[in-house]
Amino acid sequence: MPEPGSIRPQWMQTHPGRRTKACRQSELLKTGALQMAILNSANFSSIATDEQGVIQIFNVGAQRMLGYDPEDVLHRITPAEFSDPREIIDRARTLSVEFDTPIAPGFEALVFKASRGIEDVYELSCQRRDGTWLPVLFSVTALLDGQERIIGYLLIGTDNTARRQVEAEKQRLAMVLQCAHCDLQGAKAEADRANLAKSDFLSNMSHELRSPLNAILGFAQLLNSGTESPPPGQQDCVDQIMRAGWYLLDLINEILDLALVESGKLSLSTEPIALAEVLADCQAMIEPQADKQGIHLTFPIPQQPLYVMADRTRAKQIFINLLSNAIKYNRPGGSVEVRCRLHTANRVRVSVRDTGLGLDAGKLAHLFQPFNRLGQEGSAEEGTGIGLVVSKRLVELMDGAIGAQSTVGVGSKFWVDLPVCPNPEAAVGVALPVVTIPAERASDTPQSTVLCVEDNPTNLLLIERWLARRPDIRMISACDGLGGVALARSALPDLVLMDINLPGISGLAALRMLRGDARTAHIPVLALSANAMPYDIEKGLAAGFFRYLTKPIRLDEFMHALDAALDRSSKSLLLAEGAL
Repeated sequence: MPEPGSIRPQWMQTHPGRRTKACRQSELLKTGALQMAILNSANFSSIATDEQGVIQIFNVGAQRMLGYDPEDVLHRITPAEFSDPREIIDRARTLSVEFDTPIAPGFEALVFKASRGIEDVYELSCQRRDGTWLPVLFSVTALLDGQERIIGYLLIGTDNTARRQVEAEKQRLAMVLQCAHCDLQGAKAEADRANLAKSDFLSNMSHELRSPLNAILGFAQLLNSGTESPPPGQQDCVDQIMRAGWYLLDLINEILDLALVESGKLSLSTEPIALAEVLADCQAMIEPQADKQGIHLTFPIPQQPLYVMADRTRAKQIFINLLSNAIKYNRPGGSVEVRCRLHTANRVRVSVRDTGLGLDAGKLAHLFQPFNRLGQEGSAEEGTGIGLVVSKRLVELMDGAIGAQSTVGVGSKFWVDLPVCPNPEAAVGVALPVVTIPAERASDTPQSTVLCVEDNPTNLLLIERWLARRPDIRMISACDGLGGVALARSALPDLVLMDINLPGISGLAALRMLRGDARTAHIPVLALSANAMPYDIEKGLAAGFFRYLTKPIRLDEFMHALDAALDRSSKSLLLAEGAL
């Protein structure tokens, strides 16, 4: 019995030739159906030409894409005739260079690569029957007969408008991004210029403030370090001048740091501090203001020591700001009460309560906005409206919090929460700078010559008074850079004290002249400058100054630097003479 599936129709079993012919006819019919499907496809255009380029097939897709009827093109024209002649000329020129052979503009340029068996895809602008132009992406291949001879060409084309639009949109977006990048670069450049201008302003402001402050603190140190102490009443005044002066110096340094607050780059020196000590300093500094306005101050009497983790200088700045505001905006004969207590297990709260006019809810909501003085712009009290903003940012940088409560007609209470110090034993108080002056040497001690180059008469007098206590030193002076260089070359001092901002040439230029002269190259030069920005100090030390002291100058620091420089000078002189 035959196996399943092995039974064939009777006519196939008896006439195998007829079976083969039927299969062949089926395949031909299938191929013909495929060809007709291709020719009638509306999704892509098919254009077939003979070997001369004359169109022989122009399918439905080509008709819809270009708008021509078959009778318009069949056996009549080549595809070159509805293509942009300028693009054909450019293509012929390019191919001529690429293949190093002359190629005529026309159909040959469209099929040159295909005629050599090279795959070719390119874009060409084609003119539709209605006169409009259309970007068409063509794929061109050669049609071969059984003997591998070219009998025509097949051009498969697709409408490239959508891709063109995508490319145009990409270019537009790229242009937008480029413009945005340029805008950002411009904004960055403008911000850099603004930052540079701000840095220059801060540097100039620092210099202008430090110069008079140098005289204030310098002469105060002179009074405080004399052989005879001032009378008790005057000693208190000197102490207040010293305390307020050094605090003002701290504030100047803070102003230089304020630009870093906004960028988050301000570095704080957080340490354990005793609140009672800090508040006592604040009380001493704020009492004159309160007495002047008849405001009664009440500070806490600590029952137990409270310690917080904070930056000492910044904490003082915050409390002084709150106290100053409480006094300024209080009522005549009013009061200010300061309290200090453990608020939570890990927070200490310092509050400042006043008996002023108070703030309504609307003003309270805008309390920490910069330059907003809450309606006090026309009052007699001076202010910038940035003190509370700076205080808030400083408190937050110290991992604390600040806030306020107020009742109209009753007064306001501002509070600051700071982290509790985990190790109170580490809190160490900071006393006023102690000025020490080296013991006077015997009168027969050989004198060293010190040249001071300084254009400010007050600062020059201060250095003169300081050095007058050193019988081992003889001081000479010049008031400009060129005069200082000339005097150094003639007098050959043991040490030069050099200001930076001088008439004529700067202290840096004068230093270069001294270093370039063999007679003065060995003399140490000590910079005494109000240019106190970090880059000023780095620039000065890199230029070759022995030390760089910033004004206001601490007397003890000055004397130590002076002795170190004179010691260097004596050794350099011995080396120069060949004694070592």
